Amino acid sequence: MRAATCALTLAGLTLSGIMAGMAPASAAPEVGSEDFRPAYHYTPAKNWMNDPNGMVFHKGVYHLFYQHNPSGNTWGNMSWGHATSKDLVHWQEQPLALSTDAQEDVFSGSIVVDKDNTTGFGTKENPALVAIYTSAYKEPSPHRGLQAQSLAYSLDDGQTWTKYSGNPVLNRNSANFRDPKVFWYDNPSGGGYWVMTAVESQDHKVLLYKSDDLKDWTALSEFGPANATGGQWECPDLFPLAVDGDKNNIKWVMVVNINPGGVAGGSAGQYFVGNFDGTTFTSETTEPVAEAPAGTVLAGFNDGTYNGWTTNNEPGNWKNGPFGDAPAAGSLPGQSPVTGFGGTGLINSFNDGDWPMGSMQSPTFTVTDDYLNFLIGGGKHPHVSDKLDNTPPPGELKFDGFELPEGTTLASAGWTGTGDLTPNFQPATSGGDYYIGAKRINTFETGAVPGDDRQGTLTSPEFPITKDFMSMLVGGGYRTADSGQTLAVQLLVNGNVVRSLAGDNAGLLNWKGWDVSEFAGQNAQLRILDEATGGWGHLTLDHVMLTDSAAVPRSDEETVNLVVNGQVVRTATGNDSETLDWASWDVKEFVGQQAQIKVVDNNRFGWGHILADEFTASSTAAKSRLESYDWLDYGRDYYAAVSFSNMPDNKRVMLGWMNNWDYANNIPTNPWRSAMSLPREVQLTQTPDGPRLAQNVVKQVDKLATKPSYTDKKGGAIMAGTTPLPAAASGQVQRVDITFAPGTAKKSGITVLGDGASSTVIGYDSTTGKVFVDRTNSGNTTFHPTFASIEDAPVTLDKKGNVTLRVYVDRSSVEVFSGDGLRTITDQVFPNAGADKMALFAEGGTAQLKSLTVTPMEGSMFLPGKK
Repeated sequence: MRAATCALTLAGLTLSGIMAGMAPASAAPEVGSEDFRPAYHYTPAKNWMNDPNGMVFHKGVYHLFYQHNPSGNTWGNMSWGHATSKDLVHWQEQPLALSTDAQEDVFSGSIVVDKDNTTGFGTKENPALVAIYTSAYKEPSPHRGLQAQSLAYSLDDGQTWTKYSGNPVLNRNSANFRDPKVFWYDNPSGGGYWVMTAVESQDHKVLLYKSDDLKDWTALSEFGPANATGGQWECPDLFPLAVDGDKNNIKWVMVVNINPGGVAGGSAGQYFVGNFDGTTFTSETTEPVAEAPAGTVLAGFNDGTYNGWTTNNEPGNWKNGPFGDAPAAGSLPGQSPVTGFGGTGLINSFNDGDWPMGSMQSPTFTVTDDYLNFLIGGGKHPHVSDKLDNTPPPGELKFDGFELPEGTTLASAGWTGTGDLTPNFQPATSGGDYYIGAKRINTFETGAVPGDDRQGTLTSPEFPITKDFMSMLVGGGYRTADSGQTLAVQLLVNGNVVRSLAGDNAGLLNWKGWDVSEFAGQNAQLRILDEATGGWGHLTLDHVMLTDSAAVPRSDEETVNLVVNGQVVRTATGNDSETLDWASWDVKEFVGQQAQIKVVDNNRFGWGHILADEFTASSTAAKSRLESYDWLDYGRDYYAAVSFSNMPDNKRVMLGWMNNWDYANNIPTNPWRSAMSLPREVQLTQTPDGPRLAQNVVKQVDKLATKPSYTDKKGGAIMAGTTPLPAAASGQVQRVDITFAPGTAKKSGITVLGDGASSTVIGYDSTTGKVFVDRTNSGNTTFHPTFASIEDAPVTLDKKGNVTLRVYVDRSSVEVFSGDGLRTITDQVFPNAGADKMALFAEGGTAQLKSLTVTPMEGSMFLPGKK
């Protein structure tokens, strides 16, 4: 640590100690005991991790390599981290394996045991481990901007690695050719060769190559596009499996991960079942393009006009964006290919990119059928409120909205400050979006060098509380209570903090506030407290007001809405994808009433556009195309999943990155970011739809199980409402096995990681026939706007009408297995401190518990006394 850095840290500790009598931030907790650190999932001791790479079994040791930033806790400096295990459960982190350098970042790939020494890197007595990885070439490289496949090898069982001097070994002069997974193919007619699967990510293609020596490659065939193509394809895998263990019935499985465009939004893994003849993979599970049920088309946009729809484009936009004067014929300038729409035209609000905002309304029509079906794509920004502009609510503006005369500062307005936030340097004139006027408080901008590491307090003069609510525009960072840092706008009454709020790790300012009616007539102060360092270590504040009603947040939405009697009664949003998919509204209750369809583009930033087409009234609900495909997991947090090479007994074990690119860089963990899923053995089993993957956690994980802490084998009625379970069922590191019959309940199941005010809800929805995980009130969900979510997967009740779930809970995640492993849901959750309670629940009726067993799990990572 450099002296300057040390001095800054000490200054920060001193500063935090004098702020309102607060104690200095506590020392960093011991590795393994940090908040949200999993007990039996793999995490590196510190820094960023994403895709699993090079997973291989060799000489009795499982090797897990992974994308790793050795220098920080967000994506960057891509290298290969390394961990080893003798049982797939107890992992030991090893030194960095393959490092970024001046020429390249080391992207994803695989490792093979070159047992016949085809490369010449080793000997037959000491075969090399050979890594086949993607070189992402940097500016100093003659291959700058390209992605190509390269080799590295190890002669000491994976401890040290040498990059091959002849790299790259396979170069297509492409910027998006990556993620090689290599295996040895035994040719039935004799001999064999290496086969590589890699992707052209933007083209939605898996490319297959062959080689005798891993150095010289020739093309075999291509697979795709097929099924889900709403995002880039990544991390393919191809392997054979016997259906229900029958060695005379072998099928091949092609895994293709996709981001965005997964069934639950963002990152996911899909798979195909078919045959591979040594040259070509032929899928038997590629779905035809799903058509909507028959009905009356209300709007198809195929005649070159909007046909009576009213457009409200942003005034003054040079392209008359976002909707223009007529439907789009597909993609617009600067846009990735748009697919999945019907006919020759669609609504596409990408005129002039994501920046312009506006809306469109259909003519008024009478609701005549039970369902309204339509195609939707574009950004995933849901309807939050009816407030689409940034106008302040009626009320009393405080501090002149920080619009002080030129040459004056908050110091002259009676504000005081400490540290970097002395009032002489506020208000700021830069930073943030959706502020009002020209000036605001921004703790990123100070008299010192601007940055997230600026710290201090800024306190207003006293003012009387004259109304029931305070409303303000707030942006910037967010810190959890257990992060050791405080970053907040605080309300002080009699010197005590009585209210607090912060940003959402975003540059956009939005309306937030407090009910302050209990302090009516008292004097108060506003204080900005910034003890935060690192990413989003600042706050932005503007337009503080006393108001008669609560603040209504601006809805930065990309939506299609049904409006009845002036109210939004149904709403849908895109899935961060340029591929449109069917959505359906049940509108039975509105039959005979007048309605309008309103399409809203109210977002200027990433995925700030909406796609819509083929509005159709029908007696039957349309089914989502995405839901008809085969997915490795139906949760938000199982991505880049691939299988181990060289496994004993030809077992096929997979694991994935337990995160989602939608919010991966923002999850509230420190000093590490991201965990791997539990390893899963995958098998093919016959279903009414044909052979499909069944997944179960490897047996070694269940050896961590201790004696059950709570068992109910008698069962009984689960009454409507929530029924807390005894303390013996509580825990944050456990396996839960439950069987229940939904009965008359619309929803039923269990809640875990609860504290009375929040929990993660896991259950079955009888109206949809799906198992679900609801994390909308699971604890900390505000670190990213797309995190709070509900994931579900179709599950058939067994012959007795029961649902059986096995749930692995590990502090900051749940992995749910149902339908004999045919359906899984993996979700991260970040519960409130100490939240460990479990309960049964039922909604809309009574369910029946058949059995419940709660089993604490021993930890396997960062055990006391072991490094």
